[in-house]
Amino acid sequence: MKNKSPVILLLMGAFAVSVPLSAHHGAASYDSSKTVTVKGTVTEYLWSNPHVFLKVDAKDDSGNTVHWTIEASNPVSQIERGWNKNTFRLGDEVIVECVPAKNGKPVGLFHFPTLIVINGKEFKS
Repeated sequence: MKNKSPVILLLMGAFAVSVPLSAHHGAASYDSSKTVTVKGTVTEYLWSNPHVFLKVDAKDDSGNTVHWTIEASNPVSQIERGWNKNTFRLGDEVIVECVPAKNGKPVGLFHFPTLIVINGKEFKS
């Protein structure tokens, strides 16, 4: 009987790699039937893998500050939409549309095409 150790190791390696890939999240935590418009000031712009994030301080209906985190795709996909690491800057006044989280938290997901206004100028994306 031949040694089956290399085959078993290869299969175990393939399984170990496939588990993290299948665990990648989708958009299930977002309510794709709704869109919200967030108006506020950029507090942080994270241009990094695996996702780009925009953090915005906005006012709610009562005038309280709400700290929004809005997720975009990876940098390569965002470059294809015309974004770069300097698209948003700290202190920019923005208006952005996003799909809100189902749990009501101030978390959103950019959907494209979308409205993005930076310091009064519409940004095509």
